[in-house]
Amino acid sequence: MAYWLVKSEPGEWSWEDQRACGKAGEMWDGVRNHQAANNLKAMRKGDRAFFYHSGKERQIVGIVEVIGEHRPDPTDPSGRFVVVDVRAGETFPHPVSLKDIKADPRLSDMALVRQSRLSVMPVSEAHWQRICAMGGT
Repeated sequence: MAYWLVKSEPGEWSWEDQRACGKAGEMWDGVRNHQAANNLKAMRKGDRAFFYHSGKERQIVGIVEVIGEHRPDPTDPSGRFVVVDVRAGETFPHPVSLKDIKADPRLSDMALVRQSRLSVMPVSEAHWQRICAMGGT
């Protein structure tokens, strides 16, 4: 199993929207960055990802599970980009803010800190465990 982080502007697609989809989940679409799209292509069924509210919130609020591997993004007329299907899992009892992540020296080399604009990124197992502890899961 691999670990990831996916970002969404809460006004566009929030954690509450994701949870409302229930067990059926929802496709993660709209990614138009090639590096982020390559990360989507690397995701496998059963992988887990932090759900990050970008914009003003800038915090990890929950965990999603990949339930469907990549396929063409139906919202991309060029046919170059892909989607995966994800289902909401655990909600963080204590959302983990970007400020808290940057303040922890154990997370200083995390992609979220180094490549803050990337919308889909890998997370190491050590970073995953640390952030889960910070979030109370």
